[in-house]
Amino acid sequence: MTTSFTPLTVAIGDLTAHPANVRGNSPETYDPENIAHLKASIAVLGLLQPLLVQKLDGKYAVLAGGRRHAALKELVADKAAKGFAAKTKVDCRLVPEDCDVTTALSLAENVTQAPMNAIDEFEAFARMMEVDGQTPETIAKTFGTTVVAVKGRLRYGLIHPDIRAAARAKTITLDTMKAFAEHPSQEAQREVFEALTKDGGYLQAYTVRQALKSRGVQVSDDIGAFVREDYEARGGAIASDLLEEHSVLEDAALVETILLEKLTAAAEEAHRRLGFAWADAMVRYDYATMADYGRVYPGPIEPDEAAQKRVDEITAELERLQLEMEDEGLEDDAYNALYERVDTLEEEARDLQEAYSAEDLARSGVIASWQGGQITLHVGLVRPEDTVKAETTRSASGNTTGEEAPDAGEITYPASLAEDLKTERAMALGAAMALHPEATLDLTLFKLVSDVLASGMSVTQAIKVEARKEYRSHAKMDEIDETSLEQAAVAHDALDLAWLDDARSPADQFAAFRALEAGEKAKLVAYATSSTTQSCFARDRQRDSLMHEFEIEIMPDIRAYWTPNAALFNRFKKAWLLKILGEDLGLAQEAVTLASSSKKEIVAFCDKLFAEPFATLTDAQRAAVAAWCPPMMQTAGVACDETAPTAETPDPDSEVAQAA
Repeated sequence: MTTSFTPLTVAIGDLTAHPANVRGNSPETYDPENIAHLKASIAVLGLLQPLLVQKLDGKYAVLAGGRRHAALKELVADKAAKGFAAKTKVDCRLVPEDCDVTTALSLAENVTQAPMNAIDEFEAFARMMEVDGQTPETIAKTFGTTVVAVKGRLRYGLIHPDIRAAARAKTITLDTMKAFAEHPSQEAQREVFEALTKDGGYLQAYTVRQALKSRGVQVSDDIGAFVREDYEARGGAIASDLLEEHSVLEDAALVETILLEKLTAAAEEAHRRLGFAWADAMVRYDYATMADYGRVYPGPIEPDEAAQKRVDEITAELERLQLEMEDEGLEDDAYNALYERVDTLEEEARDLQEAYSAEDLARSGVIASWQGGQITLHVGLVRPEDTVKAETTRSASGNTTGEEAPDAGEITYPASLAEDLKTERAMALGAAMALHPEATLDLTLFKLVSDVLASGMSVTQAIKVEARKEYRSHAKMDEIDETSLEQAAVAHDALDLAWLDDARSPADQFAAFRALEAGEKAKLVAYATSSTTQSCFARDRQRDSLMHEFEIEIMPDIRAYWTPNAALFNRFKKAWLLKILGEDLGLAQEAVTLASSSKKEIVAFCDKLFAEPFATLTDAQRAAVAAWCPPMMQTAGVACDETAPTAETPDPDSEVAQAA
């Protein structure tokens, strides 16, 4: 049956909601924010589509067009909207009162309208500007949106026609098409599109953006913002975009030339100020190339009276700040501000108590590079040829101590942290011993027999074979990684302790103990021995060859018994964390990105990384994360003189640490 609807005009004030309107029970549909665009359009262009109404109780009920009706009512209520009042009439079509398909009519109008294709919308916005002469401001007013939103759509509508055609044909995705808007020049877009599609294959948005980067630098990019003033002064071409931040400095070579000049100037200034022998610059610090470079570090000096007074002032202020930072109710911003102040003071104190030697200054230099959106100085670098000369000189003079020189690039830890790491390592070793009862039993019996029967010193001081459990002190026992504690607890739960009954006499307990199977005895002895392990760093083969080899046998990987956590990382300096990420774990890009973050954020990143290595890591990075621990905790690590406390001399000049 065909139903005809009579055209008529109805005053806005005579319109009301129809109970059969399919959107009538959806209040969110009529939320002011959802009809703002429609209201703006009607205010500028008028009502383009008549309302479908039916007369009910003397009023005209809106059967289809509820959102338009809501927009009209808002225009009436809006005193700033001229030309709309309750008596203002709008076009409608009248549904007969005896119509029995009102719900179907309402539904049909809502579901039969196909949504507009996104590309059609983008191109329509572009035509409004190019053909109709409208501006982003007038278009925004028409549709009740922001100028920024309009410019965003316009940018996509102005992409090269060939690329838009490819998106319509679904040869490329809409996201890939949008990626071409990263460069405002249609010619550059076309050239990149043709180059990337020449050999066929699937085109991705990421690939497009990477290719467009070679066509210039956006003014919003950190490098673009840094060089723009000089770039414009030299007449560099700029491809303007509707959104200023997407405008592009097209001469990439000129951008890099200016950046390199600025980096060179910064390196030369540091060279003069610090007294290094040479200065250089590179746009991007090449870790592979720099791997052959050596590095020198400032050593301790005796401050003069004025410097010592300032050091004392800094020490007092640092103690006060540390107490403030221990407040658990401290907001993040306040914590970060305190941390930055602590970092600044510690750096000032280091500068007052450390300096490069004249010999080191004579063979080292500084390189400036661009990292983390700023100029980063890598100081104290020694070129490969100068490193060879220095080593040759040292070799010729002879090594009078007979000891291997320490690695100058190794992080050194404060004495308090060093002692706690000793404790954690002892706990990890204890867990390993408890889980290897046969080997531990052999060790225990060998030590007992050797210490009693053999003449001379004890075969090892690493364990105590006596009836006393070793007390382990730790500054933050409740914050350490609990892996070894849990493993030791599992080993304890597996012990047969039925013989250890206080109701029995010692003789009866001994009889029950002797009746145990050999394997159960081994577990008991191993657990008891493991509880006597002493706090220590990595074993020196020369000092304790027995435990050195024993540890390698039962604990080749300490990470099976211990995992670095946030509590540990929080005790590291920010520069150390960045050095570990960039140099030890191969996460150089992440280190550079995090350099501008707070220490708290970097600690959280490291904690998550070690708790469950990210899926995005390469195999090499994953292996590095799985194996990393402080050098002195490695099973076959470097020798450590436990009689001398470790000085608090951090490594402030690491490549990634400099970015901090």
